Amino acid sequence: MRVIAGEYRGRRLGRLEGIDIRPTPDKVKESLFSILGDAVIDSEFLDLFGGTGGIGIEALSRGAKHTVFVDAGIQSISVLKGNLEHLNIKDEAEVFHTDYSTAINKLYKYNKRFNIIFIDPPYNVGIAESALELIDKNVILKQSGIIIVEHDSKYDMPQKVGKLYMYRVKKYGNSALSFYRISE
Repeated sequence: MRVIAGEYRGRRLGRLEGIDIRPTPDKVKESLFSILGDAVIDSEFLDLFGGTGGIGIEALSRGAKHTVFVDAGIQSISVLKGNLEHLNIKDEAEVFHTDYSTAINKLYKYNKRFNIIFIDPPYNVGIAESALELIDKNVILKQSGIIIVEHDSKYDMPQKVGKLYMYRVKKYGNSALSFYRISE
């Protein structure tokens, strides 16, 4: 796994071996950041289900002001912290070792708001919908913000979750990205 573009371009990131994880493929990562474009610059970015940090670190590399990483796995968090240390990223990153629902509730309580939220839960478990419902209820997305859900391309995400509506879907083999905004 590597950083594709920006300040940390080409830098290798640590990853978990022997664990059933699914890092976002470079092709999908490249497309995601191409779609987001300049929206990443100076953004507050949330990498929910952050794993070892590939997406959130890519956001920082491309100019995000601050990234919050959330993951419940102790091994993922350990590798993530190692990746942040390896790249000397300290002030721009915050790590929550907890489950997504606790994290969303805490972020809401601390009045954190994000321009971009990336959600990449285990596929086919229904967690993505639950995370969207919690974000709709506990508003941590800025009014003009974007939520991106990575999911199995065979699975259709809901068109609407509360005030959140899907405005774009891109499919890449077995993976898909669904993009959400807050209704006007």
